[in-house]
Order: sequence, then C-alpha cells, then structure tokens
Amino acid sequence: MTAVDGAAELRRLLELLASGAGSEQLAHVPVDPKATELALRIRDTVAEHRRREAELAALFDTASDLARLDDPDAVLRSIVRRARALLGVDVSYLSLNDETEGKTYVRVTDGSVSALFQDIVLGMGEGLGGLVAQTARPYATADYFNDKRFRHTSSIDTGVLDEGLTAILGVPLAIGSKVIGVLFASDRTTREFSPDEVALLSSLADHAAIALDNAHLLDETRRAVAELNAANATISAHNDAMRRAEDAHDRLMDLVLRGGDLAEVAAAVADVLGGAIAVYDADGAVLARTDGDLRLSRTAVSASRTSGRAVSTEDGWLCAVQAGQEFLGSLVLGGGRSLGEADRRLFERAGVVTAVLLMQRRSVARAEDEVRGELLSDLLTAPGRNPAALLARGRRLGVDLSTSHAVLIAHSDDVSRRRLAAAASRHADLVGVHADEVVLLVRGADPGALARTVAAELTSTMECPVTVGAAGPAGSPKALAVAHAEAARCVASLLALGRAGEGASMADLGFVGLLLGEHADLGAYVTATIGPVLDYDERRGTDLIGTLRAYFACGGNLTRAKDLLHVHVNTVVQRLDRIASLLGEQWQAPERALELQLALRLHRLTSDRNG
Repeated sequence: MTAVDGAAELRRLLELLASGAGSEQLAHVPVDPKATELALRIRDTVAEHRRREAELAALFDTASDLARLDDPDAVLRSIVRRARALLGVDVSYLSLNDETEGKTYVRVTDGSVSALFQDIVLGMGEGLGGLVAQTARPYATADYFNDKRFRHTSSIDTGVLDEGLTAILGVPLAIGSKVIGVLFASDRTTREFSPDEVALLSSLADHAAIALDNAHLLDETRRAVAELNAANATISAHNDAMRRAEDAHDRLMDLVLRGGDLAEVAAAVADVLGGAIAVYDADGAVLARTDGDLRLSRTAVSASRTSGRAVSTEDGWLCAVQAGQEFLGSLVLGGGRSLGEADRRLFERAGVVTAVLLMQRRSVARAEDEVRGELLSDLLTAPGRNPAALLARGRRLGVDLSTSHAVLIAHSDDVSRRRLAAAASRHADLVGVHADEVVLLVRGADPGALARTVAAELTSTMECPVTVGAAGPAGSPKALAVAHAEAARCVASLLALGRAGEGASMADLGFVGLLLGEHADLGAYVTATIGPVLDYDERRGTDLIGTLRAYFACGGNLTRAKDLLHVHVNTVVQRLDRIASLLGEQWQAPERALELQLALRLHRLTSDRNG
C-alpha cells in the first residue's frame, strides 16, 4: 500500500470515527491494526465521556429541581424518570420505609404497567429491596427469581412476576446512617449492572434522600411558622381580651363605687360586648334594658343557676345573677353573637356586679321600708298623738301628709306581703305593711278610679288576683286613719261579694257601700243614683221623681200608677220614657231598681228633715 493510499484509508477511518461508526465498520477499514485499535479506544473514550456528560447533566438537572423544591413528589418522580433513562432500564421505582411498621412501600414508579407490582409491600429483609433497606448496601441481581441471596415471599414474587422483571438493582436512600428508602432500576431481561451504573443510581438516590430531607425540614419549618403565627394570634387575641376585660372591670367598679344604677351597668356591658342588655329580677320583671325586647328563657335561667356559668340561648346569652345560693335575677345579652371564653367571663363578671347592685338596692330598700313602715304604722295606729311630728317625718321622706291622699289597701292570698308592697311602691307616695295588709297612700281625688287602676296593674304584674279597696281622699293624719279603716272594710266587702282581683271604693259598691260605710255620705249616694232626674225636675219644673215613686209604689203597674197620679196612662208612659233617657235603659233591672228605691227613700227622708 502506497503512502497516499495509507493516508486516504486513515482519513476514512477518522471520518467513520467522527460520525460515530460502530466497531465493525472501523474494523473493515484496511489500515494498520494498531491504528484500528487506537480508533476503537478513542471511540470508547468519547462514548464514556458522553455518558458521563449525560450523567452529570442529569445530576445537575436533579440539583436544579431540588433547589426549587416546590413539590417533593414531583422531584422524586423526576429522579425515578432520569434513573430509567440514564441506565436504559425498563422500569425504575422508589420505595420509602415505615419505621413504625418495619416495612417499605413503593412510592413512585416509572415504566411500570402492573398495579399489583405498584402496591408491593416489603418487610425488612424480604426480597432485594427489603435487604437493601435493612443493610443500607446496594444489591443487584441479573436474574431475580434464580438468585438465592434474597428471602423470597409470595406477595413480592407475585408482583415482580406480574411486572415481568428479571434484573433488579437497588441502592439505599440514606440520610446520614439512617436508611429511609430504596431506589431501583430493573429490566425485563437478564442484565448485569456495572459498577458505574451502581454509582450513578447511588448518586440519584443521594439526591432523592436530600430532596426528602429538605422537604421534611421545609415542612417542619412551615409547620413551626404556622404554629408561631397561630400562637402570636392567640396571644394577641388574649392580650386584647385582657385589655377589654380590664377596661370593663374598671368601668363596672367605677359604677359601683360612685353609686351607679342598673341602667348604667346595662349600658356599659352593652357597649363592651356589642349587644342589647336586659336586667330581670327574680320574678322575671324588667329592671333595666338598653334597647330591643329580649326574651327571658326559664330553661336558660335554670341551666345557668345549676352550672354557675353564662349559657347560650336562641337569641344570645344569659347569666343568672346570684349571691351565694340566693337567686336575685338574670342578665340577658341579645344580638345572637357568639362569646369567646374571655368575653363569656366578662359577661359573668357583669353578673357579679349586677348582684352587688341588687344587694345594695335591697339593703337601701329594706332600710327605707322600715322607716316608711314605721311612719305608716304610727300614722294609722295613733294619728292624734303628735300630728305635727307625723307631718315632719313624712316631709323627710318626701311625702306631704297634709295634701289629699286616697288610702288604698291591696290584698292577695297568692304572693307575700313584702313582694306585693315592692310592686305597689311604684304607684304610691307611701307604701307599707300594716295589720298584715299592704297599705298605699296615693295622691288623687277619685279613690275608686285609683283602686281599679292599681288592681289591674298589680294583678298583671303578680300574675294572680290582687284586690284593692280604697277610701278618701284625706288630708290629715286623723282623716287618713279613718279612711284606712273604710278601705279595709271595702276590701273585705269585695272579697265577700266574690269580686277578688277588682278595685273599688265604698261609693262604687252602691247601697252595699252605704250600709257598710262608717261615715256614709247619703247626699252623695242620692245624687249619684237619681241626680239626673232631680236636676231635670229642678230645671223644667216637672215632677218625674213623683212619677218614679208612684211607679215603684204600684209595683210597676201602669194602670194603678195613672190612678195614683190622676193622669192618663199615656202620660205615665211618656214620663217613664223620659226617666229612662235620664237614668239609662237598664233602670228597671232588679239590682238597679233596688238602688233607685233606696235613693228615693233617702231623698224623701232628708227632704222631710230639712223641710
């Protein structure tokens, strides 16, 4: 071969080498065998460099994925996918250990087609993967089913067989000395894995372990940050609640110390808790409220008294107001808002302040009741002993006993005298219990009307019949004592007549009052009964009174009445029609007729006496 031919063949060899030709093509070039051997070594070196370049690129890409670490599972899938591509295997997969159960579970797969294989669970030391997880060393087998180094189990072998795997390489995922899982590369044909392939898969496994460790640390960091934020929010909320509680406590204590009333307490609590407030006494009567009509739940009252805590209701919250075991009333919060523990305790603290005010109020009321009761007792028992002193004592209590007052007595068999007196106090200038009855001095000139009003309101408040008898008006201690005696007889008369729950004066009882009254006003009774007829006769110069007497004297017989009056029967009828227009259509009713006849008799007697 000439030098020219040798150069040409050498050039051809280099071209084939540059184009990546295989060993067979290079061997057919007629050159010096040493040149061919050198070309093959160059080709192998270049191939090895390319392989390592690809491996390094894959490792750099994996590192780049780890730097992002947005999704640890996505990073693991990327590593498994790259392992399959770089090692040129049919299936790659990754399992993670469960230390609690002592098993390892397949977590990520690439190239797998068997659902049975993807659900394989390996015990520590079972199968190739279990052995890797247990020993923390790489293991490879060219023919899994014929390899006796591994402890074969039916569940593992069934899954491997279903996937059709033969050659398997497994390397540990380790963080320090702790194995957390295994990375696998496997083929469906017999294959020997080289040390370089084992090293490459181990590098990818290291990256996977780093990814899992970083993800774990990042998750712990996020959890810690979330817990710190939650703790900070809790502390801030607690501090806010404490500040609100301190502010509310100061406001409520200030109200108590400067003698604030229940209305001011209700307004302060409503302002702090942001809802309508109502204060009820033990009987369910409203003592104070801000706005709205809040309902009182008896069930909630019972629950709050039993638990000693505020309880929720359909409309809001309720707190029983107690002094020890004594029930004083209820505090109701409306608005349907929920209360946290701090606000709930604040509401309960408002209940304690309310209890203090109610106890103070009761103490003051009892002291005043004692003073007023003593005055009323002295006034009604010995009015003539020292009238001037009685008048002075009344003035100190804000009661002018020299002005006209009606005397009312309230009676009920269903409530205590003290409770009835407390409810009646809003209607009177002076209230007390005397002779086991509740006595009221009420300013006014019409005792009957006052009695009816007070009876109706007390009956509604007490939710039971309250009978009220009245007398007066009276404008001196002695006259008040006399009026009290008459009011007592009036109450007794109402009860005897079966008129419990009503209010009246003796004048309202008609002739019954006339009979029972100690100082009956006969002229007033006559005027109230037949006054319209007397006035008509006086104005017109008629004698309808005479016609009325003749009519009753004849037993209502018109014929006998016209003979007695010496007029025509039609004239009698016309006169009776006029009387009916003056006295009302029911004037002939038995009870009314009896009152008219009594008034006619009294009118004749007083006229004869004065005549």
